[in-house]
This record gives sequence, C-alpha cells and structure tokens, in this order.
Amino acid sequence: MNEKLLIVLPLLIGFVLDSLLGDPRRLPHPVRLFGKLISSGESRLNSGENRRLKGTTMAVLLISGVYFSLLALLKISQQVSEYLFLVLASAGVFYGLANRSLIGEAWLVMKKLKTEGLEAGRKQLRFIVGRETSQLNEQQIRTAALETLAENLSDGVVAPLFFYALGGVPAMLAYKMANTLDSMVGYKSDRYRDFGWFSARLDDVLNYVPSRITALLMALVSLSPRSIRFILKYGRQHSSPNSGYPEAALAGILNCRFGGPNVYHGIRVEKPYIGHFPKELTDRDFLKAASLNAVVCVVTIFMIVGIALIYY
Repeated sequence: MNEKLLIVLPLLIGFVLDSLLGDPRRLPHPVRLFGKLISSGESRLNSGENRRLKGTTMAVLLISGVYFSLLALLKISQQVSEYLFLVLASAGVFYGLANRSLIGEAWLVMKKLKTEGLEAGRKQLRFIVGRETSQLNEQQIRTAALETLAENLSDGVVAPLFFYALGGVPAMLAYKMANTLDSMVGYKSDRYRDFGWFSARLDDVLNYVPSRITALLMALVSLSPRSIRFILKYGRQHSSPNSGYPEAALAGILNCRFGGPNVYHGIRVEKPYIGHFPKELTDRDFLKAASLNAVVCVVTIFMIVGIALIYY
C-alpha cells in the first residue's frame, strides 16, 4: 500500500464512521480519557504556589504524551501490518472528528425547545455551552445553539483536520488534548486564571489559522459576499481571538446578530455584538447552519485528499 493511501484512506474511513456513528456513548472515547487525566492532574496540582508553572507542566506533558505515544503505536503497527495501521489510524480520525455529534447535540436543543418547551431547551443547551442557561429566552437559546455550531465547526472539525494534514493522527489527537485542556481549565476565574493560563494561550495559538480557514470556507461554500463583509468587520470583535471569525461568517450568511452580554459562572460578561440585525431565528436557520457545517467538513476533507494525492 503506497504512502498516499495510508494518508487518504484513514481520513475517508474515519469520516464515514463519524457520519454514521457520531459519538456513541457506550464506546470508549479518548477525549473522555483526556478529561479524566486533566481532572486528576488539576485536583492534585492546582493549589499552593507556582500554579502557572504547574499548569504549564501538566499541559506540556499531557499533549506531548498523546503525540509521542500515538506516533510510536502507529509506527509499530505499520511495521506489523499496514492493515493494522489502517484500522488504528481510521479509528484515530473517527475519534478526532466531532461533526455529527456537534450537529446532533445542537439539533437536540432545538428539538427539546420545540417539543418540550423553554425549560427543556435550557437544560439541553447546558451540555454544549459554558454560559448559564437558566434565564435564557427562546431566541437566546437558538442564538447560543447557532453560535456553538459555528465556533465548534472550527474547534471540532476544521482544526482537527488541519492538524491531521500537518502530522497525521498523532498531531490530530494531540490537538484534541490541547483543546480539551482549554475547555476544562482555560478559564479566567480565580481557580483557573494561573493554572490554566498556558492551556488557554496555547489553544488560541493552535486555532488561529483553522478558525480563519473555517470562516473563509463558510463564506465560499454559501456564496455569501455579506459573510465576507461580516468576517472583516466583526471577526475581531469577540473576546476570543478566534471564535469571532466563524461566528461572524454565520451571522453574515443568516443576516442575524450574535454575541452580546451573557452570564458565565455567575459573572455577567459584556460581549460586543457580531452583526447588527436582531433577526428572529427559526428552525430554517438552524437547518441552513447544520447543512453548512456538513458541507464545510466534506470540502475540508477533499482539500486534504487533493493535497495528499498531488504532493505525496
């Protein structure tokens, strides 16, 4: 089996598995293992002095541990059998992608909101956002679900594929560890401000290019000049250096307004608006956004396949 196939086949097989299975909760998942390792390390190290050093050390060890252990495992498996390598690499791509589960979790929010009412929608939304949901109205719930679709299209789909293109499954899952670290300890609260400092900064660096690629692809596949204008005008107006770009792209496509003040961990955070038209969001807007996520994922994969076939 030539080198091109060993790059392309795991990518395509992993994508098909993700499209069919999503994130089955009964199967073991490396990201859940990552979460347990982070939680264990944080509970033991996040106290006393030198918290920033401790948090940085933990992050470096966990990320490098994922990368080098997977690199060794895949090299050994390739020496044993290319088919064993293909199985393991395909499983790595499957676990590294989160396209179906991202769309599915956002869809559950919309379904609960529509069929069971406001309180059910608020409870379901808690699974996919960091903000407090207990006081959100229907439009705020819809807005949060759509913002999450846009932001996590970068974090959960395009960025993992970007790092797969750079370094295969080891780089892809090392990125997932870095992203999981940020989601667990990368907060500005008293508990995590020092301990999670490195994890938060590293996630910003790693997502700098993927977030902008995501926004550009969203605008291009939707053929939306307004989306390009929104990216240029509002992309920088987010507290995150990266999240504003895909959110601005989607706001432009839907001609709506995202952002604004929200409550995180009991603290009201003032955020600028992304967009200017306070449009009433509907199920149709969600379907458009979900379809956009799926198309961007497919386009990204075939871009990587094309690059692999041409340059390897």
